[in-house]
Amino acid sequence: MATKKKKIELLTGEELLKKVDELGDLSKVEKARECGYYTVTKNNVERVNMMKFYNALIEAKGVELDSSGNGHGRGGRSASYRISVQSNGNLLIGSAYTKKMSLNPGDEFEITLGRKHIHLKQVGAGDDEE
Repeated sequence: MATKKKKIELLTGEELLKKVDELGDLSKVEKARECGYYTVTKNNVERVNMMKFYNALIEAKGVELDSSGNGHGRGGRSASYRISVQSNGNLLIGSAYTKKMSLNPGDEFEITLGRKHIHLKQVGAGDDEE
C-alpha cells in the first residue's frame, strides 16, 4: 500500500523563483511538483498542473501579459476598424467594437446613412455623446 505524501504548499513570488533555482537540474515537471503545483486524485493519482506553475513563474518574474490591464476575458481578435459586407448583404460589427464602446445587449441606436458612411447615435444618449 502506497504511503500518502504530504501536500506541499504552493510557492509563489520570490519563494518560487528561489526554489526553482535550487532545483537546478530537475525536469520542469519535477520542479513544478516540488513547488507544490500538483493535485492528487481520489484514485491517488498525482497530476502536475504545469499551466498554473508557468503562470506563477511569469507573475513572479513581473511579466505583464494582459495588454488591456483589466484581467478579464480571454483575449481574441482586436478591432481592425474595417469590416466587409457579408454574402447575405449584412454588415457585422463585432464584439471587439461593442466592448470598446462599453455597449450592452439591448442598447439601441438610430442609423443615419451618408453617401459612403453610416452614423450610429445611441437612443436616449445626451446630445454631447456620439
